[in-house]
Amino acid sequence: MAESILIVDDQETIRHFLSKALTEENYSVQTADTGEKALSVLEKESPDLVLLDLKLPDMDGLEVLEKMREGGNETCVIMMTAYGNVEAAVSAMRLGACDFVVKPVNLEQLTLLVERELERHSLERELVHRRRVAGEKFSREYVMGESESIRRVYEIAEQVAKSDTTSVLIEGESGTGKELVAHYIHEMSARWDKPFLDINCAAIPTELLESELFGHEKGAFTDARYQKQGLLEVANGGTLFLDEVGEMGLQVQVKVLRVLERMTFKRVGGTKDLTVSVRIISATNRDLEKSVREGTFREDLYYRLKVLPICVPPLRERREDILPLAKHFMSHFNKVFHKSFSRISPEAESIILDYDWPGNIRQLKNLFERIILLESGEAVQARHVQLTAGRVAGGALSSLDVVQGILSGGQLPEGGLELERLLENIEKALIVRASEVCGWNQTKAAELLGIKRDKLRYRMKLYGLKEKEDPAHVES
Repeated sequence: MAESILIVDDQETIRHFLSKALTEENYSVQTADTGEKALSVLEKESPDLVLLDLKLPDMDGLEVLEKMREGGNETCVIMMTAYGNVEAAVSAMRLGACDFVVKPVNLEQLTLLVERELERHSLERELVHRRRVAGEKFSREYVMGESESIRRVYEIAEQVAKSDTTSVLIEGESGTGKELVAHYIHEMSARWDKPFLDINCAAIPTELLESELFGHEKGAFTDARYQKQGLLEVANGGTLFLDEVGEMGLQVQVKVLRVLERMTFKRVGGTKDLTVSVRIISATNRDLEKSVREGTFREDLYYRLKVLPICVPPLRERREDILPLAKHFMSHFNKVFHKSFSRISPEAESIILDYDWPGNIRQLKNLFERIILLESGEAVQARHVQLTAGRVAGGALSSLDVVQGILSGGQLPEGGLELERLLENIEKALIVRASEVCGWNQTKAAELLGIKRDKLRYRMKLYGLKEKEDPAHVES
């Protein structure tokens, strides 16, 4: 569909000249010879751009522009004037005009200007749409919660997202959803269409972490048989999330500090400076101030990372969110395991609400994964929660741990087990997990599971598994 332009000018020759030229450029064109007619058109139509003359017979263009903005119309406006009045140009820009051209209009320059502004506003509209969709997606899939404390977290995150390069430190206990907040900041920012990459600094030895972040040159060390791009290069233009940043070694900290200060770095074994534009978001469950005092974390890096701190509250401090999250996970795992739980009994609710959840949201999610996997019925009962509550209190165990516990002497569910369905559900859950770890690369997932790719594809088809089967990802 052709983009539409409204030309507002009291001179018929100019309207005709511009209309003909822009129509030949495949734009849909309307015209108006007075400010009132222009405002009338704008009430009924939504043109993509307005060419607005400064001098009109009934009101000047600035007044038309002002009325547009007062009415909430944010359409791109390019002002036109024969006077080249700098003061008028400044006034127009203050009122929200996109640009300003002087008559007699240079048609080639005007066409380029129109094309540029339409492209810019198209991107802005797409960004606004993306932010709205992202907000709806996170609300729908992840259930932020209703508590004032968590809503404040996401209000701050949304404000932070508008600042394109500012580094962010997300603090909070393990399992509170720090990675989710990082994703939210990325999705709501102007970098949404660029990569979001993450790395757990606690899971990788220092020497490998340096190579993962900065890449390496061929021959930089043993087994460096080829040049490798690091995450900073791959994430260029986007966001890099450093999870458990407090576990990063001092040697790597120095290089990360340089990136934050200059946005430049060298690959391991390299001599050439590489420049990137990356937003760095970090997260920790450690007391970094204490680490600074102990000398295990650089003070200068700490303050560079903590330009904008966000503290995610533990679940025990937002108890009004526990049941909504529990019901969300129940609904989600119903779909994953093809179960039909529809409610949580009052007795089970009481147990859930009285518990302190040391493992936070991750622990609650794992609890409901086990309940929905192992039990049957329409309601989650108190006995279901009691069956697993003692086990999850110590940490986040997998479904296989629960089965192992039963085999090693734990109680069987009162209603017994459906062995075939149980084994199928465990296999399905493991395939989903392996696929997530490998970015849904079937070859890598098959290797991780120790099976052939054809067998994995058969199993995925059998269980109806598709990419991103588990959207409720709350891991940090």
